[in-house]
Amino acid sequence: MTELSFIHRFEPATDSSRPPLLLLHGTGGDENDLLGLGRTISPGSALLSPRGKILENGMPRFFRRLAEGVFDEADVKHRANELADFVAEARKAYGLEAPIAVGFSNGANIAAAMLMLRPDALSGAALLRAMVPLSEAPPVDLAGKRVLMTSGALDPIIPADNAKNLAASLKAADADVQHQMLPTGHNLSQTDLQLLVKWFSEQGR
Repeated sequence: MTELSFIHRFEPATDSSRPPLLLLHGTGGDENDLLGLGRTISPGSALLSPRGKILENGMPRFFRRLAEGVFDEADVKHRANELADFVAEARKAYGLEAPIAVGFSNGANIAAAMLMLRPDALSGAALLRAMVPLSEAPPVDLAGKRVLMTSGALDPIIPADNAKNLAASLKAADADVQHQMLPTGHNLSQTDLQLLVKWFSEQGR
């Protein structure tokens, strides 16, 4: 494994027509967590899966929070830029195009922050159980970037309005946003998986 600025796993593409994926785990996950999901939703894609550098009670995360649902926004900005720099390193090391981020929970939030702060780092994003990462979204042009958001109507962590506000913010920046509110909680469901497979099958059409 090439030494880069994040501990990570990398699986080379077996289908060059498939986009590379940047897999971003939730709180307490690691670089192995979403590899199976990545293989399922976009078979043959190159998979790049870093481990978050922040530890909260021993659990890896991608940025600090002050309380559940209350983010340290200065750290969000710092870590989003740091992760974007890692993506640039990895693209050079592994010969990748700009990846599509697939993030769950904390990983979805850092992906949303990357879209807002370093849009060139990603070609699109699947944001699973994401919430607004920055209280004031910086002006950004996301034209041409496809974003899938799946949210849980019964999610005890993310209020539905918060998820809708994030979708609206990304749409206002001209991203092509598909937002699905599902009758489920914070964990991923079979419906999430079906939506992801369908969305990835439509990439590049």
